[in-house]
Amino acid sequence: AIIKNKNLHSPMYFFVCSLAVADMLVSVSNAWETIIIYLLNNRQLVVEEHFIRQMDNVFDSMICISVVASMCSLLAIAVDRYVTIFYALRYHNIMTVRRAGCIIGGIWTFCTGCGIVFIIYSETTPVVICLVSMFFAMLLIMASLYSHMFMLARSHVKRIAALPGYNSIHQRASMKGAITLTILLGIFIVCWAPFFLHLILMISCPRNLYCVCFMSHFNMYLILIMCNAVIDPLIYAFRSQEMRKTFKEIICCYSLRNACTNICALTGKY
Repeated sequence: AIIKNKNLHSPMYFFVCSLAVADMLVSVSNAWETIIIYLLNNRQLVVEEHFIRQMDNVFDSMICISVVASMCSLLAIAVDRYVTIFYALRYHNIMTVRRAGCIIGGIWTFCTGCGIVFIIYSETTPVVICLVSMFFAMLLIMASLYSHMFMLARSHVKRIAALPGYNSIHQRASMKGAITLTILLGIFIVCWAPFFLHLILMISCPRNLYCVCFMSHFNMYLILIMCNAVIDPLIYAFRSQEMRKTFKEIICCYSLRNACTNICALTGKY
């Protein structure tokens, strides 16, 4: 949708695209891991134990890359919305497409580095602590940004309303974008929090009866993570009129193309 519609070629939607790629990565990695575990358990796939460990490390690394990319993309979106609301008249000078591209490149370079480190030191406790700490640090920064954003937004709107070149429609759109990203952040916390709580319990109380009971539902937490990847595109579609319109065009074009193909196939027979 973002590639097709030029109206969506803006920094915020590029960050949204980065978030969507991160969501897709975690879904694909979890799906492949589930399929391989099923094949191994049913003895339809026979491989050496060393190779199984390596595959497990790769899948864990992909999840690590995905969660860090999701957190960084959400943080980038939060900063973008903050600049849009509080520096509306200078937004296009501050947040250029080139700068957004550099930020996204930096995010994925950092995430790939985290994934490599996770593979090398996956057995060590400090890596897990670092990942959990990063999760809570990102949440704290984003919560601070959004709190400041919504507390001061009204007074800021009144202050710049009198300035020449002020666009109230643009300001309302910016606030709607901020609310949308707040919803995305809430969904992210709900879907990922059990996974990070699992990591915390794994370090702090691995033998406690209640901790063991909670950790026994790890597959359910992975399903929640996959649900996050499904829910996010629905939020984009329902909250953004431009994206909703583009999704409809893509679906209609796809349906029309299939109909034309079927008609041509039937015509060819006769």
